[in-house]
Amino acid sequence: MGTQYKGSAREIGALNAYIKLMRSSQSVSERIRSHKTVTGLNSSQFGALEALYHLGSLPQKTISEKLLVSKSNVVGIVDALEKLGFVKRQQNSDDRRFTNVSITEEGRKYMERTLPDHVNAIAEEFSCLTASEQEQLAKLCRKLGLKEQA
Repeated sequence: MGTQYKGSAREIGALNAYIKLMRSSQSVSERIRSHKTVTGLNSSQFGALEALYHLGSLPQKTISEKLLVSKSNVVGIVDALEKLGFVKRQQNSDDRRFTNVSITEEGRKYMERTLPDHVNAIAEEFSCLTASEQEQLAKLCRKLGLKEQA
């Protein structure tokens, strides 16, 4: 169901696209979660661990930017991962105001066990789109995400 808003064609088109984007995002996320490939972590914790797994040690500020969460939220995310033994913190030797976060061997093992099934669940959810449609969707999402504020 589209918007019931009575505005211009431009506004109605944007609202309908927005509603479909948000609903599909929620729906896909819920279906992926239902596969139960990621256990014991929320999506932000898993995202942080995945970034560290692929990119190596990162400053907390960079993790915050990559996850699109506040700096204070990333502290809680890293705290939880540290309690599980999946990451460790180190003060940056060049600038002690910055804290670097690294994945531990335990965190690496968790990702090696979890990531293949998680990626498979995502691929399964996107299988209703052709490779070309997936590429087009990715380009459109990137374009929308990178839109500069006027």
